[in-house]
Amino acid sequence: MEMERRFKVYVYSGRGAAHRPRRAVQGHLHRRGPVHTRDGAWVCGSQVRDEGPEACPRLLHAVQLTRMVTYLYKPPTYDVTPLRRFVADYVQAVSAKYPFWNRTRGADHFMVACHDWGPHASLGDAHLYKNSIRALCNANASEGFNPQKDVSLPEIYLLDGNISPKLLSPPPPHVPRPLLSFFAGGLHGPIRPILLHHWKDKGDPDVRVYGYLPKHLDYYTLMLQSKFCLCPSGHEVASPRIVEAIYAECVPVIISEHYVLPFSDVLNWDAFSVKVEVSEIPRLKEILKAVPEDEYRRLRQGLKAVRRHFVLNQPAKRFDVFHMVLHSIWLRRLNLNLG
Repeated sequence: MEMERRFKVYVYSGRGAAHRPRRAVQGHLHRRGPVHTRDGAWVCGSQVRDEGPEACPRLLHAVQLTRMVTYLYKPPTYDVTPLRRFVADYVQAVSAKYPFWNRTRGADHFMVACHDWGPHASLGDAHLYKNSIRALCNANASEGFNPQKDVSLPEIYLLDGNISPKLLSPPPPHVPRPLLSFFAGGLHGPIRPILLHHWKDKGDPDVRVYGYLPKHLDYYTLMLQSKFCLCPSGHEVASPRIVEAIYAECVPVIISEHYVLPFSDVLNWDAFSVKVEVSEIPRLKEILKAVPEDEYRRLRQGLKAVRRHFVLNQPAKRFDVFHMVLHSIWLRRLNLNLG
């Protein structure tokens, strides 16, 4: 592949709050690719070059901005000033120590952030916000996310770094799924209260909607028993529930506003998910019941086809989520036309 042959990534060396990845995909991305080696050489593809990263063709420099919230944010103040100040100081330190940032004012750099505060923290440096590629889970087009420049990162919540064993082998298509739809989750953000108002505790066997799930019920079992998994946004547009639904081959029903879905450059989300507008929540059952059986089978087949693109492998494999994220960054790097 052209990307594998030409695309190289340099990760700035260093330790501290900016270099301790917290989320699985984020940490995986930071550990891969060309890195500074102990002897001062640079890994570029399969070769080690003493002359530094400028010798690598089509090099992109990764700015790591993670775990800042753990150290700098004081709940419940909602004050992001310390985060922005940290980012400003970090970029200043990088630009003073290395020559690469100043060549393009950060346009050949990218940052990765899956925490909700990532987009706000990136405002700490104007060039990082405007020029650099931001790979964000919170890909909210109404809050400055630019699909032409930024990358929508799928949110994957893995407690121990692995997919739940229950989701490794979802039941084959011929096994009936007795539930039409399912949702369980915290009551936060503007959309979920509407969903729970119309469907929680209504006694409808087709639309199973809960707040936090009762202890006698199992979340993944209900996903595997459902044809459709409801995926409303919470405080932010992204939710790990979408990827969990893909793993379970439970057709995601995306209820969100201004969310730029991951990998939309190459994946047709209409082939494996259903979009429902917030205004249509009262008609959820009607909408899902109206999906013809052959259309539902097509959506299930689409889920099977795209599942591998959302799986985090150790080590990474072609076409998995690590490669898909890098491919999204690569496409935007090509758009920069930096040579």
